[in-house]
Amino acid sequence: MFLTKKLILRVLALGVPMVAAPTWAADLPMSRDALFDLESEADKPAASPDKGAPALLPASRDALFDLASEPARAVEKEGPASREALFGEVSPGPGKQDAGGGGWHGFAQGELAYTYASPDHWSKVTGRLELGRRGQWANGMQWNIGARVDYNAVFDVDHFYDSSVRNDQGSEFLLRENYLDIPAGDWDFRLGRQHIVWGEMVGLFFADVVSAKDMREFVLQDFQLMRIPQWATRAEYFKGDFHAELIWVPYPSYNEVGKPGSGNTKGQYGSDFYAYPLTPVGISPMVLREKKPADSLSNTNYGLRLSQLANGWDIAGFLYSSMDSSPTAYVVDKSIPGVYQYELRHKRINQAGGTLAKDLGDYVLKAEAIYTNGRRYNVTDATDADGVVEQDTVDWVVGLDFNPWTDTRVNTQFFQRIYFDHDSDIFQDRLENGFSLLLNRKLTDKVEAEALLVSSLNRSDWMFRPKLSWNFERNWKWLFGVDIFSGPETGLFGQYDARDRVYSELRHDF
Repeated sequence: MFLTKKLILRVLALGVPMVAAPTWAADLPMSRDALFDLESEADKPAASPDKGAPALLPASRDALFDLASEPARAVEKEGPASREALFGEVSPGPGKQDAGGGGWHGFAQGELAYTYASPDHWSKVTGRLELGRRGQWANGMQWNIGARVDYNAVFDVDHFYDSSVRNDQGSEFLLRENYLDIPAGDWDFRLGRQHIVWGEMVGLFFADVVSAKDMREFVLQDFQLMRIPQWATRAEYFKGDFHAELIWVPYPSYNEVGKPGSGNTKGQYGSDFYAYPLTPVGISPMVLREKKPADSLSNTNYGLRLSQLANGWDIAGFLYSSMDSSPTAYVVDKSIPGVYQYELRHKRINQAGGTLAKDLGDYVLKAEAIYTNGRRYNVTDATDADGVVEQDTVDWVVGLDFNPWTDTRVNTQFFQRIYFDHDSDIFQDRLENGFSLLLNRKLTDKVEAEALLVSSLNRSDWMFRPKLSWNFERNWKWLFGVDIFSGPETGLFGQYDARDRVYSELRHDF
């Protein structure tokens, strides 16, 4: 497309192995195939006869006003064997795990990324190891423990970033899912750090309201890496095809958003995908700090979700009240000429929504709608004291997943956000429309090509992610891909127009 001589040299530096397939395609976040969420069979580690526990599965869906994704497994013509098989529940709820214990499971992964847009630089040289273990006691109670260690050597080989970015992303120890499951008849209880994934869509996370996310690479990470577990109490009730879920999150996790550049001003080598606030014309933003809510009863999150499977239709509705996991930038000081100083804050929002999914034979139909009350947006009005305005919204999305040819999968989705009492000083139009298109093709038994396009229909603002994956050995996978952004600086994707990159990943599951 535009692989210049310089870019080709950078690609070679990433250590791309020679593969007989001429095609490539895009990586999906949230397990590793990020924007359309359901991993292929080849992504799963093969079972070992001496280990009774399955490998820890990726959490599942997330993003586009939060965006992300992963390829959904094609639905067999003869119909799914269960509700989970049809709707892709990848993180089992309380009481739904396999019985028994097992050895350690997890994955080891190496990642390289090079930003070829000016200024070009190495953006990731990361090694990570995740370990987990689960088991069951004689009384039926089950447990799960997990942790991950990341080290990004890019700060050792390329001194491009500000020191605050190194401190934030250089090395990390992360607790993953650590919980206890307690069965009680028709009820199951899960206590501890856990993923709670709501919603039926492939890749668009409107209804995935409970999860916090690591947004330091926008939606480019595998969903398994991007989703942040919540410390929560979760009660689930099962009766036939009816399912009720009550959750309380006493110590909420919040989105990881990265660090701004040197001096906190825009464009001076902060995190590549730091989302700077919208400002009036001629004003530069300076982000001073993030103020997270204090640990108190009034700042806890809570919600209810009810679902019913009837005549092949999976229909669910939910209510959720939370401290917004995504921060909003508030103006706190205008004393410096041409500069507004901001503080990131999290305010309470209330959400109500519904989801549906249906296997139609040759197609799988999915849809979501969600109303959000209380979220704030930045404005361009220089006279506004704090630089934000509250806007209630409705998001809805509908999508189809189908297989037009053998070994080929297509997913297409249309989404819209509606702003009530629309304020003309926010960047967004009253109706924001967009679409996504995923094409996946299995080239050989071990090689897959994929391409993902997500675009606004209001303006020329899009993201394109082609990638090639090669399962060259059992439980081993290599990826090569490109992430391309285009659009106005104020656009969801266009703000990262100078962040185009090539990347390579090597992963071993065990």
